[in-house]
Amino acid sequence: MEGNKYHILILLTSCFLIVACSNTKHLPAGDKLYTGARTFVNGTSTVREKKVLKEDLEGLTRPKPNTTFLGMRIKLSIYNLFRNKKENSFFGRIRTKNGEPPVLLSQLDLQQNIKVLQSHMENKGYFHAKVTGDTIVGRKRAHAQYNIAAGEQYKIAAVSFPSDSSVLSSTIAKSSDQTLLKAGKPFDLDVIKAERIRIDAYLKENGFYYFSPEFILIKTDTTIGNHLVKMYVTIKKDAPNESKEVYRIKDVQIYAGYSLNMNRVDSSRSQAQYYKGYYIIDRRKRYKPYMFSEAMNFEPGDVYNRTDHNLTLSRLVNLDLFKFVKNRFEVNTQTDSAYLDAFYYLTPLPRRSLKAEFTTITRSNNLNGSVISVSWRDRNVFKGGEHFSISGYTGSDVQFSGALKGYNAIRFGGEINFSIPRVLVPFGDFGIKGGYMPRTNIQVGYDMLDRVKLYSLNSFRVAYGYLWKESLQKQHELYPIRVNYVEPGKITEEYKALIHQDTLLARAVQKQFILGSTYQFNYNQLANGLLRNNAYYLNAFVDLSGNLAGLFSGADLKGGKVVTIRNVPFSQYIKFELDGRYYRKLGLYSSWANRAIIGVGIPYGNSVQLPFIKQFFIGGNNSLRGFRSHSVGPGTYKYVDTTNTFFPDETGDLKLELNSEFRFRLNGPLYGAFFVEGGNIWLMNDSTYTHKPGSEFTSKFLSQLAIDAGVGFRFDITLFVVRLDIAFPLREPWRQNPWVINQIKLFNKPWRRENIVYNLGIGYPF
Repeated sequence: MEGNKYHILILLTSCFLIVACSNTKHLPAGDKLYTGARTFVNGTSTVREKKVLKEDLEGLTRPKPNTTFLGMRIKLSIYNLFRNKKENSFFGRIRTKNGEPPVLLSQLDLQQNIKVLQSHMENKGYFHAKVTGDTIVGRKRAHAQYNIAAGEQYKIAAVSFPSDSSVLSSTIAKSSDQTLLKAGKPFDLDVIKAERIRIDAYLKENGFYYFSPEFILIKTDTTIGNHLVKMYVTIKKDAPNESKEVYRIKDVQIYAGYSLNMNRVDSSRSQAQYYKGYYIIDRRKRYKPYMFSEAMNFEPGDVYNRTDHNLTLSRLVNLDLFKFVKNRFEVNTQTDSAYLDAFYYLTPLPRRSLKAEFTTITRSNNLNGSVISVSWRDRNVFKGGEHFSISGYTGSDVQFSGALKGYNAIRFGGEINFSIPRVLVPFGDFGIKGGYMPRTNIQVGYDMLDRVKLYSLNSFRVAYGYLWKESLQKQHELYPIRVNYVEPGKITEEYKALIHQDTLLARAVQKQFILGSTYQFNYNQLANGLLRNNAYYLNAFVDLSGNLAGLFSGADLKGGKVVTIRNVPFSQYIKFELDGRYYRKLGLYSSWANRAIIGVGIPYGNSVQLPFIKQFFIGGNNSLRGFRSHSVGPGTYKYVDTTNTFFPDETGDLKLELNSEFRFRLNGPLYGAFFVEGGNIWLMNDSTYTHKPGSEFTSKFLSQLAIDAGVGFRFDITLFVVRLDIAFPLREPWRQNPWVINQIKLFNKPWRRENIVYNLGIGYPF
C-alpha cells in the first residue's frame, strides 16, 4: 500500500513537471514567457491600505499573464498541445475554445505601465508618489517588478459648496448633507466622480432637466499644508443657460395608438381629447381617458423630476396593454418661462389572445408529470385596462420515487379571472403611487383531482383581493375574501381499508368549507435576475379562516359544539408561514444558498387541527430530499404500514425546515451541488385528539429534527433547469437511536434501495 502511495506521488509530480515544461517549450526565439507583475508598496500608513493598493495596481498592469489553476497553466498547455492543428479541425476548435496562447515578454510596455500606476496613485491622493519599474528575466520566464514609494496620502480638510443666490447654487447647497466628500476622508478621484453624479441626480429630482455631471467642477487646494486638501464645488462658467433652469411640465400628450412604422406627428392635438390636464390622442377610442390619468405620475404644472419620469414609464408598461412605450420631453416655445411638453407614444398589443401550453411539472410531493393548458384573454375588456381571462387545464402526475407504483393522479380544472388596474373597495377606489399599477383580482375556479385507485376530490374556489408592488423587489397580495369548498367524489375500497388502519386518513376525503382571508408579502433581491454578493428573500404569509363565523356562532369542538354551514363544518384557524433565504455569491459560477421555513397553524373553536389541504408537510422534491414526501413526522410519530402499500401522508400544524446548499459549475451548462437539510412537523394538540403518540409540539422539538444530505446535478440553460438530486437520511427522529450515519453503506444494494431517494425536478429547490 505504501508503495502505491509513492507511485501515485511520483506520477503526479511527473505530470506537473511535464505541464510546466510544455509552457516554455515552444516560445519564439529570443522571447520569454511573461508571468505577470509584482508590486512593492512602501510608505502607506496601514497594512490594509498597502494591501488594497497592491491589488489595485497589479490589476492595472498590462498584459495579463496566462491564467493558472493550482499553479499550473493548463490553458496554455492545451494551446501548445494542439498548436499546429488547423483552425476548423476538431483539435483546432478545442485549442480555440479551451486554450490560451502564451503571453510574451515582448508584449510588455514597461513605461506605459509606470505612467498608469503613477496616475492611479495620484488619483488616490498620493500626490508625491514615485513609481519605478524593471523586468526580472530568467532563463525562459520573466516578470515585471514595480516599486512604489507612496508617501503620505492627502485627506480632505473641508468642502465648500456654491454660496451665490442663484436657484441652481442654492439647490446644490441644500444637498450638502448628503455629500460623499467627507472631511477627514482620503482624496479619491473615483469619489469625486461619484459626487458629481450624485449632485446631478439630485438636481434632476428638482427640475433641472438639462443639467449634466460635466457641468460640475470640483477644484482642489493642496497648499494648506499637513497633507490636507480643501475642495470647492463650483459650476463651470461655460455651462449652458438651459442647464440652470428649473423646468415645469406644460402639456402632456399621449398617443395611444402609435405605430413604429408611422411618422411621428405631434401637431395633431386638435384631434385630442382633453381630460384632467392630459391631451389623449386615441382615434379609435380604444381606452377610457381615466386609465391614463391613473397611470401618469406627471400633472401639468409639476416640477420635472426623474423619479416621476421613470415611474410613469414603468406604470404604462405594467398595464400590459402596450407592446412599446416611448416618451420624450421638449421645451415649450410658446411661453417665456421654462416649461417642458411631454410626449408619450404607446404601441398597443393585440387586444385578444389565445394561448396553448404544454408544460412539464414537478410537485413538492414527488409527483412529476405534464399539463396541457389553454387560455383566452381580453386585455381591455371594458376599455379601462381590465384583463378578463378564461383558462382550462388537464394533466397527469406520475410518482418516480417511492413505492407508490401506479398510484398516479389525473387532474383537470379551469379558472375565470377578472383583473382591474386599480384598487376597488366597497366605498370606491383609490390609487397607489409607484412604478407598478395596483390590481383588483376576482377569481372563480374549479379543480378536480383523481388519485387513481384511491379517491377523487372536487374543489370550488372564489377569491376577491388586491395585488400591488412597492418596487420590483417588494410585493403585497391581500385577499380579504377567499372561499374554498372541497367535496369528495369516489372513495375506493382500497382507500377505505387504509382508513381503517389509520382513521386520520379520512381527513383527506372529508367535506371542507374554508371561509377566510389571506395576506402575503414578498421581498426578493433576486427579482431582477442578478445574483448579488449577498442577496435575501423573504415571503411572509398569513391565512385566517372562520373568525367572524366562529365569533357569532360560539363554535367549540372540544366542548362538543360543532357549527356547520349547510351541514358542512367550517374551519377555524390562524396560520402563519415565513420563508427566508440567504444567497452568498462565492465566485463567478458558485454560490451558497440557505433557506429557513417556519410555519405555525393554530386551530381553535370549530377545529382541533388545520384542514388537511392547509396543513404543513415535509419531505420530497423541494423539501427534505432524503425523505419521501409526507413521510416525516409529525414529531417522533412513525406511520406503520401493515398492508405493504406504503402510504405516508403525514401533515402537521407546525413546521420547521432548514436547508443549506453549495452550488458550483462543473462544465458549461452542467452544475453540481452538495446539500444538507433538516426539519420536521408537529401537531398543536396532543394525541388525545390526533391518536398519534409523539406528534405534539414540545420544548424538545430540536431533538426531533430529521436530517439528510446529498448531491445534485443541474442542467441550466437559463430558460429552464432540469435537476436531479440524490439524497439519503442522516437522522431519523422516530428511532430510539435517531442518528443513522454509522449505518450508511453506499455499496450495499439493499441499503441503497431502502434509503437513497432520487428527486427529478424542474427548477431549483429554492
